[in-house]
Amino acid sequence: MLSTLNPRMQGLPSGPWRSLGDPLPTESRLMNSCLQARRKCQADPTCSAAYHHLDSCTSSISTPLPSEEPSVPADCLEAAQQLRNSSLIGCMCHRRMKNQVACLDIYWTVHRARSLDSDLCLKFAMLCTLNDKCDRLRKAYGEACSAPHCQRHVCLRQLLTFFEKAAEPHAQGLLLCPCAPNDRGCGERRRNTIAPNCALPPVAPNCLELRRLCFSDPLCRSRLVDFQTHCHPMDILGTCATEQSRCLRAYLGLIGTAMTPNFVSNVNTSVALSCTCRGSGNLQEECEQLEGFFSHNPCLTEAIAAKMRFHSQLFSQDWPHPTFAVMAHQNENPAVRLQPWVPSLFSCTLPLILLLSLW
Repeated sequence: MLSTLNPRMQGLPSGPWRSLGDPLPTESRLMNSCLQARRKCQADPTCSAAYHHLDSCTSSISTPLPSEEPSVPADCLEAAQQLRNSSLIGCMCHRRMKNQVACLDIYWTVHRARSLDSDLCLKFAMLCTLNDKCDRLRKAYGEACSAPHCQRHVCLRQLLTFFEKAAEPHAQGLLLCPCAPNDRGCGERRRNTIAPNCALPPVAPNCLELRRLCFSDPLCRSRLVDFQTHCHPMDILGTCATEQSRCLRAYLGLIGTAMTPNFVSNVNTSVALSCTCRGSGNLQEECEQLEGFFSHNPCLTEAIAAKMRFHSQLFSQDWPHPTFAVMAHQNENPAVRLQPWVPSLFSCTLPLILLLSLW
């Protein structure tokens, strides 16, 4: 019977229900029921307006696949942000309570808001969508790399163009956005940033053959040398030969070349080339060194982790930082675009702001 009420409850580590053995059978005795929390929210005009708006956003935030273009309007993100500290957060429903369906409707509206508020990859995707240039470049490689039209050389060329021409905060935000360890949807969105099904070879070649192909192209060869120079680990602690920012730029510079790396899964931040060292013969050690420069490079790993921590901090503040600019205003009125180190004079929520100057 419970599964017929809402199949999405199955398999969740924590859901809307209190324990079966909980002795609180009525709404009046249930602490923090979603019905009670909703009444508290109604007494607060800001909370009530945000909830009503988010409820109207349900269809646009409940069903999109992680690999699809984000379809969440900015005002829905803003409504979710406004509910972050409301009485609705953490509310529960009881299996034997009255008005279960009404309670569950409230719970899942807020549950989606909490998921939306924690998916930073979706937020960075929205920030790209709000920027005309980033949105145009991203749509170009999205179309070139889509399954019905996939031609790998065209896909790689468009990826290379995106990471060369898109503003660095946008490009790094899309690819190096942090995800919760159990948020597979966020991780899949991050991994699909470089369209693995089209951008990577259908059958993994030998890594040394991949390097040979790279060396035959002057651009790829220079990008690989740049990566090996700036992401060279000096010790086991992950100290880079140069600044971490230069390592990340060199790493992103390889995307769109024959040596395009990617995240290996949706649940962690390990990266690797799409190649193998099987059949390397007496060059096995050399091949493994090349492969390990991506998959077991403490310098690169720490540089990625540091950037993800930095991106996470962008969305942990409730006030505009002096290095933030309101992207919506930039798109609506280019004449009032803010400069990198000028404090924002606009009052906007964090999902609509982006750092212009990186460390």
